[in-house]
Parts: sequence; structure tokens; C-alpha cells
Amino acid sequence: MNIKNPLIILITLLAIFSVLLAVSEFPPYGMADNPVHNQVSKRYINSTLEDTGVFNMVTGTVLDYRAYDTMFETIVLFTATLA
Repeated sequence: MNIKNPLIILITLLAIFSVLLAVSEFPPYGMADNPVHNQVSKRYINSTLEDTGVFNMVTGTVLDYRAYDTMFETIVLFTATLA
């Protein structure tokens, strides 16, 4: 028997256990006090029109707040398409 087989099984079981342990620590879905509901999302919702002048909140967020991130994502996708 190859020594790698038990090692691979042990590493796989450890990875599965780690993922299950991490998922068990997630906050319950749909609760109002989840960490995802913070001041950043409230600010985007309340001040997108004033900050960007755009009525569509998604367009204002993508083009004004996240323009550099979106530009680099587009470059990566374009480069991957060329390859």
C-alpha cells in the first residue's frame, strides 16, 4: 500500500471537517442582526442618487463606487477569452 493514500484520505477528512466547522459558525439565515447588514449597504442604498446622480442604484454602484474593480475584472475576462 502506498503511503500517500492514507495521507490523502486524512487531509480530505480534515478539510471536510474544517469546512463543516466553519459553516456551523455562520449566523442564521434571514436574521436582521447578521453581520452582512451593516452601515456600508445602508449608505449605498441611501446616498447613491446624491453621490452619483444616477437613478439606477446598481448602475451607480458599479460605475461610480466600484469602477476600478469592474474595469480590472473586465480586463481579466477579456484576456481569458483571448487565451
